[in-house]
Amino acid sequence: MTAAFSAPETSSKPAEVVYTAEQIQEILPHRYPFLLVDRITEFVPGQRAVGLKNVSFNEQFFQGHFPGRPIMPGVLIVEAMAQVGGIILTQMPGAEGRLALFAGIDGVRFRRPVVPGDRLIMTVEVLTIRRQRIGKMAARAEVDGKLVTEGELMFSLVD
Repeated sequence: MTAAFSAPETSSKPAEVVYTAEQIQEILPHRYPFLLVDRITEFVPGQRAVGLKNVSFNEQFFQGHFPGRPIMPGVLIVEAMAQVGGIILTQMPGAEGRLALFAGIDGVRFRRPVVPGDRLIMTVEVLTIRRQRIGKMAARAEVDGKLVTEGELMFSLVD
């Protein structure tokens, strides 16, 4: 990855909720079973967001991935990180009413499995934005402070 990445600070007090699940549904068009962000706990407009996904055994994908050994599909971890990135992009001035779509994925690596009961913490930071249309972001997902997935995500804002 090309950007220096700082892990979110941890403390003994609970994280402040910046966007609740209901507010996220007002921002993103995704719905169950594809809404993969439960809350945004940190948000710096146009720069950075930290999102949370509580991974439950009741998730639909665990029925077939894999019976007897449930593991969250890597593609859904990437999608969850992208949804956090989409919140950053769609909250920027001039992005009202626009949709953030994937334009590319680079250097994604999966380090550990994500299983039922995990709290997936996704940190996404803006690397570049061009013409208020194309964005590149560094994304990182952790469980219990351990890296599970990282990579760069590219987005395009469309009308």
